[in-house]
Amino acid sequence: MAVSNRITAILNFLIFLSSIPVIAAGIWLASKPDNECVQLLRWPVVVLGGLLLLVSLVGFVGAYCNRPGFLAVYLFCMALLILLHLILLVIAFTVTRPDGSHPVAGTRFQEYRLDGYSSWLRNHVTSTGSWQNVRTCLAVSDVCPKLDRQFSSAHQFFAADISPLQSGCCKPPAACGYTYETPTTWVNPNNPTSDPDCLMWSNDRTRLCYDCSGCKAGLLGNLRQEWRKANAVLIVAVVVLIFVYLVACAAYKNAQIQNISVRYKHGWI
Repeated sequence: MAVSNRITAILNFLIFLSSIPVIAAGIWLASKPDNECVQLLRWPVVVLGGLLLLVSLVGFVGAYCNRPGFLAVYLFCMALLILLHLILLVIAFTVTRPDGSHPVAGTRFQEYRLDGYSSWLRNHVTSTGSWQNVRTCLAVSDVCPKLDRQFSSAHQFFAADISPLQSGCCKPPAACGYTYETPTTWVNPNNPTSDPDCLMWSNDRTRLCYDCSGCKAGLLGNLRQEWRKANAVLIVAVVVLIFVYLVACAAYKNAQIQNISVRYKHGWI
């Protein structure tokens, strides 16, 4: 086996192993409450990780067994994978670049404005047709109820770094001036006209602030945070894929030269 083939086989075995953290990152994303409720963004990383695993196996077999046909299929699929990774990265960076967060005085957490996020993300996740299903999913999830189990006092709650989703959906906006009783029970607003979401708030556990603009913005804030973390994995994957693709091109060319040499030696051409 030629040196370039051997290197390609080794690299593709490493890619096979590295596809595992990519799949794990996708499963981590898919398991998050916000992604469980937003089907559009749930599985792309898992699918790409699975394709990466399959393509690396084809490349390993093609390089190890010196099969130009396998390497040709591998190179074509690898080019598509690199393109898909780049497209996903560009989309993820573009739609998660704007940040709608703003600080809340006297707390560790932030609140979120819907107009602070990209219009594409708003239209695909929080439009009227999409939000009803998302809202129903959030209402039966453990996103808000677990706050009542975690915090027993206002001091603990305001000192906590709760998620954007919890900040937007599980409590009313700070500007409304509600009085804290529990993380999901707030009473007696002293400024109920300061924000349209103030009148949307309800202590009913099935309603809370799930219809609020702040809840939609909090969901987008969660998605932004999680996809930013997943982007780091995708960047590493793209760099590795491009490097391996260049080595594999050399292996493919070498395999073709070897086959021509063998055929010439035996008088087949």
